[in-house]
Amino acid sequence: MAISISLVLLLLILAVIFVRSGGLKVSHAVVCLLLGFCLAGSSIAETIHHGLATTADVVGTLKP
Repeated sequence: MAISISLVLLLLILAVIFVRSGGLKVSHAVVCLLLGFCLAGSSIAETIHHGLATTADVVGTLKP
């Protein structure tokens, strides 16, 4: 759960930066948000979740 909240906060911060810099319009951000909700309700959501969890595990095991 902590990884999910961290990922959501990171993506939210990036979206705010992109909107403020003019690289991402508010309408584009809304479309991306709606796409995320549609993906969360689809059958591919579990695959995406496992892929993100596996990637977080791999990144967590890397030594700098």
